[in-house]
Amino acid sequence: MVRVMKHLLLALTYGLLGSFIVIVGLYVYQLESRPDLKVWHRAALDAEFHAGLAGEITTLEQYLQREEQLFEQLEEQVYARIDAADRRSINRFSTDSLSDPRSYPKNWNRTFVLSQHEPLAGAVMLHGLSDSPYSLRSVGQLLHERQFEVIGLRLPGHGTAPAGLATVTWHDFVAAVRIAVSSMRDRLGPDRPLYLVGYSNGAALAVHYALAVLEGEDMPAVDGLVLLSPAIEVSGVAAYAIWQARFSRLSGLEKLGWTDIQAEFDPYKYSSFTVNAGDQIYQLTRNIAARMNRLSGANGVAGFPRTIAFQSIVDATIKPSTLVDALFMKLAPGDHELVLFDVNRHTDAEPLLRSDPEVLTDRLLGEGQLPFTLTLVTNLNPDTDAVIARTKAAGTTTATDEDLELAWPGGLFSLSHVAVPFAPDDPVYGNDPEAGEGHITLGSIFIRGERNLLQIPDSYFLRLRYNPFFGYLTTRVQGFIDF
Repeated sequence: MVRVMKHLLLALTYGLLGSFIVIVGLYVYQLESRPDLKVWHRAALDAEFHAGLAGEITTLEQYLQREEQLFEQLEEQVYARIDAADRRSINRFSTDSLSDPRSYPKNWNRTFVLSQHEPLAGAVMLHGLSDSPYSLRSVGQLLHERQFEVIGLRLPGHGTAPAGLATVTWHDFVAAVRIAVSSMRDRLGPDRPLYLVGYSNGAALAVHYALAVLEGEDMPAVDGLVLLSPAIEVSGVAAYAIWQARFSRLSGLEKLGWTDIQAEFDPYKYSSFTVNAGDQIYQLTRNIAARMNRLSGANGVAGFPRTIAFQSIVDATIKPSTLVDALFMKLAPGDHELVLFDVNRHTDAEPLLRSDPEVLTDRLLGEGQLPFTLTLVTNLNPDTDAVIARTKAAGTTTATDEDLELAWPGGLFSLSHVAVPFAPDDPVYGNDPEAGEGHITLGSIFIRGERNLLQIPDSYFLRLRYNPFFGYLTTRVQGFIDF
């Protein structure tokens, strides 16, 4: 009997192992069947800044000099080497195409500085993963009009070619942020206010910086954080990304190092995405969680800079509940604010939703006092597109409504993770097809037909690219930074 059981266990083990090998083999085959990697996926742009250079590159001016070398290398290794078949009208690496960022009056893929002779305050803008400084251009210009000195930092691995995301680390991001903030403090002097404005992964970097200061690291403190679609916690599935990346390098199967291999049609954001990039944001958010736990006292993390955050209640990239539970509920009571954009309750799409975000909003509006101020931008009632701001102040139990004199545009049922920082008239992601002046206007394309025929993935056109309530967002930001 014992011998029979051993044979059965052995057979079961071999069967499971064989099944596992087959599944892995099919998975690898599927990934390797994707489109071929291009020169922009393989370019070795070794002029990029990395954390190992932090000892010799300590100022923004030195960072910009290095960036200049990087973009010269990009010209030589990518733009000058693309195949004739890839010289298409919407390839960002095809010279003079509709998507060529160099054909715009300013290439917003690069670090930008908006200077003031006598600045009242300063802001360092930190963009998202696979993104570029362009994503915070509008907010940066708004602050500049209010006499801010503004630095829109291009984070390492970004704004060039997606190959940059194959080797970059979150330590490189952190080192670059510290250079930018220190340089801004030098520009402002010791007394003028300094803010960090972060979008998605950039918001995580802003939170990480503030926590590092609280833990005693020798860096300039900041006076406040403005966070847009903050990536404070990501799915635990990302923890396994590093193993796929390592197997890709060991096996020589390059495509395994990529979660997405797509045409590069967007002038300011990569369409292709590496496994390594997913691992880096996972590692960064894990570090943030560890710091929060170390700093947390009886009432939460004390001394954290004033913070205001904006997020769609149906964010497919970052769950809004994680922003609440991993950040706002862990901060000691203070002058912190969270603004959530609800779904459009007056639309035919509401019955089609997989789940109703009211579960979260009902919890926040009804569970008693909160240590932060909550605002929900939502319909006045289900029979109208008109929206109100329903606000529950920190330490109170009831909410008050404010008529915003705004309404949902026809056909929109929600915001998205990527829409929050962009105005409706944005020349690339807005809803005005004439705004691009001969360039691609991705936010205004409305097209129907057969699937899988377009260079751009069909799903791209479903996701909203601009924020119809951007004016309200900027009003709240201005109120937050008034001094």
